[in-house]
Amino acid sequence: MANIHILRGAGQTVAHPDVRRIGYSDVIDALRSGLADFWEKPSHYAFICLVYPIVGVIMLTWASGGNVVQLVYPLLTGFALLGPIAAIGLYEISRRRELNLDTSWRHALEVRNSPAIPAILALGLFLLVLFVAWMFAAQSIYEWLYGSTLPTSIFGFIADVLTTQRGWTLIVVGNAVGFVFAVAVLCTTVIAFPLLLDRDVGLYSAIGTSVRVVQTNPLEMAFWGLIIAFALVIGAIPMLIGLAIIIPVLGHSTWHLYRKVVAPDKAG
Repeated sequence: MANIHILRGAGQTVAHPDVRRIGYSDVIDALRSGLADFWEKPSHYAFICLVYPIVGVIMLTWASGGNVVQLVYPLLTGFALLGPIAAIGLYEISRRRELNLDTSWRHALEVRNSPAIPAILALGLFLLVLFVAWMFAAQSIYEWLYGSTLPTSIFGFIADVLTTQRGWTLIVVGNAVGFVFAVAVLCTTVIAFPLLLDRDVGLYSAIGTSVRVVQTNPLEMAFWGLIIAFALVIGAIPMLIGLAIIIPVLGHSTWHLYRKVVAPDKAG
């Protein structure tokens, strides 16, 4: 029965929330609303999300010193696949602000009390599997072009990538494969976590609704994906510290985007 709850939620059948058609202005408005949520208590949210850049720095330090220099860039880009997990508590803060409830930072932890927490954890595991798959793919592409020889230094490897034919091939093929992973995450989870937090609909409905959102608003969701990618690049430049601001803003904005593309629950 527990497995059925994870997949279908509280209902006996898979829910199919109504999906709305939105415009580019709605995407910008969601971003604006997310920024407003952040500025209400920015220090609290930045503190919560410092774990994201800290973990990122730890991973990059391990990669740089553990003879896996070739995985530094895949780690940086692939780590973004886990962004929706890092923002779960922020969706709760936006939800509470929407309802005029207390938005103290401690309420971000109340996600653990959600009846949909098993499905939320399962969706998080799904993203983790995709992240691991991306790392294996990145290593396979490297070995296809460079063999089993590992880079001797990060600067030497960067020079080789930027000035040789195989390096250019690595850039093109690697980014193309990474793009496929990014699109997969966007299509399956763009509003999945907020939906699960708002309604105990189960994993099938959360992923299915996200796919329908992208199908209904393909250009707008592509625009949202570009915003996320650009923001993460900007946030990652200063030693990943900027992510302590970028992640909260994107997290809050995702909640507001969810409100725009998914119609309210008729039963509610």
